[in-house]
Amino acid sequence: MAYHYLVLVKQVPDPKRVTGQAMTDEGVVDREALPPIFNPEDLNALEAALALRDKFGGKVTVLTMGPPMAAEVLREALYRGADAVALVTDKRFARADTLATSYTLCQAIRKVGQFDLVFCGRQAIDGDTAQVGPQTAEKLNLPQITYVTEIVRLENDTLVAKREIEGGYEIVASPLPALLTITAAANIPRPPNAKRLLQFKKARTPTELWEELYRAARKQKRNISQADLEQTYAQQLQTWEERGLLIPEWDLEDLNADPDRCGIRGSPTLVSKIERVVLTPTQFQAIEPTEEGIRHLLRDLRAQHVLE
Repeated sequence: MAYHYLVLVKQVPDPKRVTGQAMTDEGVVDREALPPIFNPEDLNALEAALALRDKFGGKVTVLTMGPPMAAEVLREALYRGADAVALVTDKRFARADTLATSYTLCQAIRKVGQFDLVFCGRQAIDGDTAQVGPQTAEKLNLPQITYVTEIVRLENDTLVAKREIEGGYEIVASPLPALLTITAAANIPRPPNAKRLLQFKKARTPTELWEELYRAARKQKRNISQADLEQTYAQQLQTWEERGLLIPEWDLEDLNADPDRCGIRGSPTLVSKIERVVLTPTQFQAIEPTEEGIRHLLRDLRAQHVLE
């Protein structure tokens, strides 16, 4: 039996590039101040879906919510094997907490229609809440299995998975449809496929096509009327769609979403205070790379009860 797998992914700021300007005064991550990456455990979620698709057949659809630049993670999903992608983007979705994010993603899933499994990474590295997956399952009234490290079996519309718990693991069965959150221990994500990279490197959203067309016209300093630009744009949209390279964009109206439940308006979470912590060295001890130096280090560690 062929299944339809949905994967929810997120573009996040690279934690290796965090600076003192990473947060705004309102307590929101300044995403323009940090280079973006594919959220690591979302790659594990994508790999889990692709592996099932490769084994049982079906289709993998990847969704992400974010600004226009988040289309980059969708291209990367296509390079790795996704069959379809869509970008959920609207300024009214901005600055959403987990409650508003899960609501918006639920509306996007409802727009997709029929599905069998929803895959999420265990958590995003920019928030570390691990709330969006479970909240999405609750809003869709789906059974959920969190902290999945292995998919044991999928047959007869039932999925059996191994999940981490404190002090060990448990084996859980769930009927379909269901939602899973996947940990980094579940698999090793496959790399981008060279053939698919060449196939989809020019995949673009409508917004990206317009911006590229507008920049090219300005760079060439051509006196093109707005009407001519729009005509060329319409032709490009048709061409990209016919070539299978147009990444759909869904806004608030496309999702039939309630604006009071989206973005900052639908986010009851407020940051009351931000403390910028600057770590400075207080003291250090140089250890000579000699036998006596090592013995001295071991004596100090035992005295501090680091070693017993």
